[in-house]
Amino acid sequence: VQLQAFGGGLVQDGGSLRLSCAASGITFTLYNMGWFRQTPGKEREFVAGDYWSGSATYYADSVKGRFTISRDNAKNTVYLQMNSLKLEDTAVYYCAAGRGGLNAMRSSSVGPLYWGQGTLVTVSS
Repeated sequence: VQLQAFGGGLVQDGGSLRLSCAASGITFTLYNMGWFRQTPGKEREFVAGDYWSGSATYYADSVKGRFTISRDNAKNTVYLQMNSLKLEDTAVYYCAAGRGGLNAMRSSSVGPLYWGQGTLVTVSS
């Protein structure tokens, strides 16, 4: 199983960025997908999740209304569109794949079975 995340970079406060995560080695359509982020000294936190059936997406309160998770099953890829970026969004972002019910991906210790390698997003003033 491999999850390859890319698309991170340096962006100004208020700007936009889109992350991508390409999955291989899993039946993508049967997996919940999620994005998490982590800053030094802090625990990895949930950002956004997408239920495998395509019927639901869910977000951390801190990004709701600014970030959008989506998937392209034909490309085995999940995206995270990040708009109106803030300084506090600076982090290493990880994609993850897992099984379970709706909202399973909210917990980094429960939901994800597989993790990508992380991509750094830096928001500057």
